[in-house]
Amino acid sequence: MAADDGEHGIEPDLEVTALAINVAIPEHLQWTDSRRDVEFRLTTLNVRMLPDGRLAAKAYGRPTAGGRGAYTSFRVPDDHELTALIDRAASRAGAMWSGHRGVGA
Repeated sequence: MAADDGEHGIEPDLEVTALAINVAIPEHLQWTDSRRDVEFRLTTLNVRMLPDGRLAAKAYGRPTAGGRGAYTSFRVPDDHELTALIDRAASRAGAMWSGHRGVGA
């Protein structure tokens, strides 16, 4: 994703290759899914903004039987509440990014 030369004076040739946020899934929206005979409780979304501006999300969590488990991604179900959560989180992250104060500030 190439940065634009808008009002912030960003270099037009500065290439940003990823924008990603982690979002806690509220308990009432969490779900379980299985991989390799291990059931996981999905508690976190990793949301990325793709180069064309669209959003993509994967879910992560811990095994329901306990333990750390592997860092395994799961597809996010097509659910209007989860989609709304992703959209709200991306908007919130955008506002937070635009207000950054620089490194070490």
